Amino acid sequence: MKPIILSLFCTALLGFAPISQAEDLFDERARQDPLVDGSFSGALSGTQLETFRQAGETLFTARFTSADGAGRPMATQAIIPTKRKRSVPSQFQRLAGMDSNSCASCHRDPNPGGAGDFSVNVFVSEGFNQADFDTTDPQFSNERNTNHLFGAGLVELLAREMTADLQAIREEALIEARRSGESVTKPLSTKGVDFGTIMAAPDGMIDLSGLDGVDTDLVIRPFGHKGVMTSLRQFSVNAANHHHGMQAVERFGSRWTGEADFDGDGLGNEIGEAEIAALVAWQAGLPAPARRDDLDAADAARVANGERLFSDLGCASCHRPALPLEDLTFIDPGPVDAAGTMRPGEGVDRRYDLSTAARNLLRDEKGRVMVPLYGDLKRHRIVDQQVDGFGNELLAQRFVERDVFQTTELWGVGSTAPYGHRGDMTTLTEAIEAHGGDARKPRDAFIELGEKERSDIVGFLRTLVIR
Repeated sequence: MKPIILSLFCTALLGFAPISQAEDLFDERARQDPLVDGSFSGALSGTQLETFRQAGETLFTARFTSADGAGRPMATQAIIPTKRKRSVPSQFQRLAGMDSNSCASCHRDPNPGGAGDFSVNVFVSEGFNQADFDTTDPQFSNERNTNHLFGAGLVELLAREMTADLQAIREEALIEARRSGESVTKPLSTKGVDFGTIMAAPDGMIDLSGLDGVDTDLVIRPFGHKGVMTSLRQFSVNAANHHHGMQAVERFGSRWTGEADFDGDGLGNEIGEAEIAALVAWQAGLPAPARRDDLDAADAARVANGERLFSDLGCASCHRPALPLEDLTFIDPGPVDAAGTMRPGEGVDRRYDLSTAARNLLRDEKGRVMVPLYGDLKRHRIVDQQVDGFGNELLAQRFVERDVFQTTELWGVGSTAPYGHRGDMTTLTEAIEAHGGDARKPRDAFIELGEKERSDIVGFLRTLVIR
């Protein structure tokens, strides 16, 4: 495989920089020294990991060009490699894509890896065969705001541990049912989060009707507003094709499609397994968001009151202040990705420690890292007939109903306005008041508070920032 050649871009506010004297003025590729597939394998030392992550940051902030393979004239945005019926009339299209030539174009506030405002919203559908069908009509796609990626490696590790716990409960239920000859029902709970119940019959059949907020395979998918992305690797492979037309060999290459140039742009093997792994390593190592610590005594007292009210109203039942993480070892590829994303044993396995991302986090009495995500990695119905502020989507995504969303992690919310899955709410108050369904009681209780108490809650949330 011919590796993509990328240049070492210095990152400024948006991760972009003008051409420097070290760059070749006569070559329009975003390029650096080749990152060869298979490089940086096994257990990465601190120095190796830092070098690998720097390569990932360069890829994340680079502005890919057609000379790199950006664009996909004969391929759609669909996550399953899908051909178009005819070539695109224009490389850039708002809906059918591609819609950006850099990850940092959208993930940028307040730093590369951050969130995006309304102007960089993306459109989620299952892909279009015809590029001339380009409309933002909500009948055909869902409009989504860009989430930040800070602390994302820790979130993925939490999801992996929770998945393992839930699947172990399923296995225990099956074993007990076979031994007893009777059906066994068990609660599905991990890290204090309840995902309903599961019933196993002696013949090995599983009743999944009691599940709540998780897929039937019991895999926690922590990324995306709907909670449908399993890993940073899957996210990176999907996004590279969808937004940039940069197609990962592990899904769009000859391994799965029988073609080196699936998108028909004249360039094959556009982004290799090592480049995807470097992107993952950089994203996984982004530090956890923090809390402001520069408040005077009066403001600190109000923030403490806001935090107390946040819990008392029931907001913290879904936006859980912290979840415990047993192990900071990140393994890539991960254990539960689906076909089309590299899996353990299929290519190169890498292991590294995320202690740097968790460097300022507390540990509990068992030595577990307390990840302060203010979330639960569970899906909830947040729309009802009276309160439907989040009920503006007309299409289900990956079998998740239209009014069901994964709890948004609130860490970093003080740095990532606007709010809501569409990014169309300018204040935190608007976002809170839009909660219906499972969140209706806390929302109503918030509205019934006095103005000062509501402001205290908002002030508390605004202390959750990205450094």
